[in-house]
Amino acid sequence: MAEVVEFRVPAGSAQTLLVWGLEPEPGLEHSLFSTFSKFGPLYSVRAHRNAAVAGPGHYAVIKFYSAGDASRAQRVCNGQRLFQNSPVKVCVCTKQKGFHQQVLALNSTKCQELANHYLGFNGWSSRIITLQNVSGFDGENKELGKTSEKRPVKYLCAVEVTLPSHGIRAQGVALGEADAEDSEDPLEVVRATRRARKIAAGKALSSAFQKILLIVLENGKVAVEYNSSPEEPTDSLTEEELKGLVQVNELSLEQFDLEEDDEVWSDLSCDDELPGQETPTN
Repeated sequence: MAEVVEFRVPAGSAQTLLVWGLEPEPGLEHSLFSTFSKFGPLYSVRAHRNAAVAGPGHYAVIKFYSAGDASRAQRVCNGQRLFQNSPVKVCVCTKQKGFHQQVLALNSTKCQELANHYLGFNGWSSRIITLQNVSGFDGENKELGKTSEKRPVKYLCAVEVTLPSHGIRAQGVALGEADAEDSEDPLEVVRATRRARKIAAGKALSSAFQKILLIVLENGKVAVEYNSSPEEPTDSLTEEELKGLVQVNELSLEQFDLEEDDEVWSDLSCDDELPGQETPTN
């Protein structure tokens, strides 16, 4: 049976494990990461102190990208001592009914980590097609002829991700913005420019990866599919048209301004109650 892995923050309950019965120790999250990452790539590992009524100890929430990896880790680790003297309890989480969680794109760093794991370091490449300064195109700070000390610097970036072994190319476009706190200070403007360019390039890379689906087969091999929404206006543009993106009136820059993938905690529960601990929420 194949499983689809997307370049998105894991939102499924089947991808999340609850681990409790953990003994307090320095570097607990590192020990958990070392143990559970053997079963597959991890999105996050978070350890928390038990509620006061439960006494000393910790529990942890571990998010995998793959539900299959999470299930395998649960079966192997449940009831084992792992790296401590007493056995731990591990279960796959279940969401509370009626709870809806927004699915967010992975940031560029985690996209690259996931691509390296499933495709290999030489299995993909990326390049910047264009990186344009679009500051002032919407006429900000020019109303009534006034200017403010804080000046936003905006860059538009188009990136292409290539998977040569699979014959797939995916393009992403994004807008990066940073404020120059003092627009009269050249050094501050340079710093804001660097931040805006870096943000735009990172978000564009993430946007390109959103169009790639990894199909993980039972034998461990990985197939790839291109998955693009018909509403994506950049998919039909040539490289020359992407370089002249500012002149394309139909393109809405805002739709590419992806949110950062800050940790989003769903309401979690488990078939076995976490002793002395309420269901963890954000």
